[in-house]
Amino acid sequence: MMEMLVPIILSGGNGSRLWPISREACPKPFMQFGDSTSLLQATFKRAANLPDVTQIITTTNTAYYEQSRQELSQLNLEKKVQFRFLLEPVSKDTAPAILFSAFFIQKIISPEAILLILPADHTIDNETQFHCCVQQATELAKQGLVVTFGITPDKPEIGYGYIHYANCYANSQGYHVENFYEKPSIQVAKKFLEEKNYLWNSGIYCFSITTLVSSIKKYNPTLYDKALVCWDITKKNIFLKKGLVEKVYLDTDSFKKLETLSIDYAISEKIKNIAVIPASFRWSDVGTWNTFQKLLNADKNNNCTVGKVILKNSKNTTIYNKNQQKNRLIVGLGLNNLIVIDTCDALLISNQEDTQMIKQIVTELKENKQDSYQHYHTVYRPWGHFTVLNEEKNYKIKRIVVNPNSSLSLQIHQHRCEHWVVIEGVATVENNLDKLTLKEKESTFIQTGHKHRLKNLTNKSLVIIETQIGSYLGEDDIIRLEDDYHRQDTAHQETANTF
Repeated sequence: MMEMLVPIILSGGNGSRLWPISREACPKPFMQFGDSTSLLQATFKRAANLPDVTQIITTTNTAYYEQSRQELSQLNLEKKVQFRFLLEPVSKDTAPAILFSAFFIQKIISPEAILLILPADHTIDNETQFHCCVQQATELAKQGLVVTFGITPDKPEIGYGYIHYANCYANSQGYHVENFYEKPSIQVAKKFLEEKNYLWNSGIYCFSITTLVSSIKKYNPTLYDKALVCWDITKKNIFLKKGLVEKVYLDTDSFKKLETLSIDYAISEKIKNIAVIPASFRWSDVGTWNTFQKLLNADKNNNCTVGKVILKNSKNTTIYNKNQQKNRLIVGLGLNNLIVIDTCDALLISNQEDTQMIKQIVTELKENKQDSYQHYHTVYRPWGHFTVLNEEKNYKIKRIVVNPNSSLSLQIHQHRCEHWVVIEGVATVENNLDKLTLKEKESTFIQTGHKHRLKNLTNKSLVIIETQIGSYLGEDDIIRLEDDYHRQDTAHQETANTF
């Protein structure tokens, strides 16, 4: 059987250093650049444009599926590619995500496939050079090697891991990997830069299914055994549509028993048959606002702006206006060395040298149960999305959109009652013992403690206005009784549990 190349896109992570744009419920892969293309969309296109690629797997959290699917639907791809999603109930880092993707591909697509691991939050500026590196990596992967892509450092960066390489593999552009190093001190990073045979670890990998599975089985047998148990359960519940597996929900209980482990720790730092290809393209993992601004077009005074912004008599300043209020304008006068990020519910103003403190701020917001660490006013769910229109101490008003043929959880709230009014479409409602069909302008009231469910059984979107009233309006006030999306009340993200 001919080896086919199957990209695996890893999409997730909090991206807390890019707050307030990146949040737990809308992480870094969904960030948009000046042309309104998100990092995830750019990764979708990058993978789809690879020669001979016809199948792509995206591994992400269940809570991110709906937004991922919508972003994919907005793309106009040059060729037909089958996209499939592998959905995790919680994050366990890259090793389990890649291993389950391999199990999936092995069963559904091809047991002889070559896997290309692509993080969804990277930028790559030269597609032709990227294709060339992938081709080189594929040839080495066919020989049983684990292949990683290294980036030639242009400064002593302490935010990346490093790869120490030695001799070149015969008849290839790949080099023997001597060692992997975690994020170094500035002194060590300067030494690596001077010695010339160190590369940044990009997190992009290429290997065969056989090499991956056998390596994890050898070096992490406990992970392999537990993953196999989870996969055996998952296979019985695979989601089928028109004969094609479009999405798979990994079994929650057995998945949670897996250890959290990166692919670097799982195999890369242990095996000997590993090569690195020095990348010939420009790359960034967009890890901080400082790296983000380098991807923007600066003016003669090194100022960068996104959105409706006017800057005068300023230098070395970046202003990102993502405030959704209509016609909102930001004007900066006499600014120097600042980063300003404005959203509908949070404003960040930071000196360029102090952006490393953002992660600490996000931790404090989470500890203090501030919603702004977690989500925007618009939040995506597997069934659709909702937007918070107004919120005060004892009430909250939402606009809820339910996708065609989709359903919210059967659930109970302990601290609030709700009033639903249908604005558009037809709602099928379970309200305690009552089963209702509501059309436009019709409504129902849900008492505190009553089990209830909202369904859209039609082929058109359903829109309702929900008014919540109660002593506590947090998104974690939910007891889920039934759920079509395999979510549980104790998932790692509160946002994965709402509705």
